[in-house]
Amino acid sequence: NVSFEEFLDVLGTKKIGGASLHLPKIRKNPLIEIIAINTGCLNQCTYCKTKHARGELGSYPINDIVERGAQSFAEGVREVWMTSEDTGAYGRDIGVTLPELLYEFVKIIPEGCMLRLGMTNPPYILDYLEDMAVILSHPRVYSFLHVPVQAASDTVLEDMKREYTQAEFCRVVDFLRERVPGITIATDIICGFPTESEEDFQETLDLIEKYKFPSLFINQFFPRPGTPAARMKKIPADKVKLRTKKASEIFQKQFPYTHKLGETQRILVTEVATDNKHYVGHNKFYDQVLVPKIEGYMGQSLTVKITETGKHYLRGEIVEEGEAQNIPSSYSNPNQVAFSDNATNMVQNIKSKTKVWNFLLVLVVGVMFQMLYILYRNHR
Repeated sequence: NVSFEEFLDVLGTKKIGGASLHLPKIRKNPLIEIIAINTGCLNQCTYCKTKHARGELGSYPINDIVERGAQSFAEGVREVWMTSEDTGAYGRDIGVTLPELLYEFVKIIPEGCMLRLGMTNPPYILDYLEDMAVILSHPRVYSFLHVPVQAASDTVLEDMKREYTQAEFCRVVDFLRERVPGITIATDIICGFPTESEEDFQETLDLIEKYKFPSLFINQFFPRPGTPAARMKKIPADKVKLRTKKASEIFQKQFPYTHKLGETQRILVTEVATDNKHYVGHNKFYDQVLVPKIEGYMGQSLTVKITETGKHYLRGEIVEEGEAQNIPSSYSNPNQVAFSDNATNMVQNIKSKTKVWNFLLVLVVGVMFQMLYILYRNHR
């Protein structure tokens, strides 16, 4: 039996996280499933329009997300990306937490498949650092997290209404790097926020120098209409460009993968490189690894030896024998996450529900067309 609430949810008329996760989906990459776990956000950042466009936080129930993941894996997906405007805020509107979701989700990830977590802002992930370290150490979860800092100056962060300090951001990075050795932390910075002084910006440069982030997104401040920051006095464009150039120069001089030359790693191949001559795989730390474009590699988990390192990539040759030295085949953390390779019952349950949902959708569409036809006949 399907309740009226579930029926409305299928139609997308009930706002939980947004459009229903039960609706049919066409994947751009058949090996990758993108699951939005919530929409909207809790922040009021002065430069951002997300709140205007997406509204308040709306999280999907844990069961819906887990079922969507199980169905995706059953359909041949090898990698799931959990996304949202802020994954760390997940569940605060429905009385659950991100770790609760993740502990359930890892149970249905099959052997040879991976989960990648999306962007999280520092204020919310601070509450779950211990749990996040456990989850990001799981062999079927990439040890990767995108945590935007935007600025290192506490004064600028306050003007942005980011709700954290530089020290709190550093605590996130330091803790995860200690508990999850090798983890990749990606971050963003904004150059030229209206109240940013030269001293403020220097703090950001110092932060880049200190952590040598493998992935750094450098953006120039843009005054989005309707935001508080758009009404602030702007910094001259030439100064903003100069700051952007300084940040880029520091970042481009850093080579985070040099020490990985010669390592043996396990990768999951899911994409074709832009040169169309290589396949792209990712290791446990979500580093991009290029391998020869050979039929049969796509969608496979391969053992490779790193033969070349660049600024943004690694290149590997396939190892015929031997186990990967860097990627654990089992999880020995005392807080080990339970895992089940067999999600057959869940998948069967999903298929049964899908038949009901599809029938209801067809029924509703049919009724709507019938009503429109009657209205048309009455107005002729």
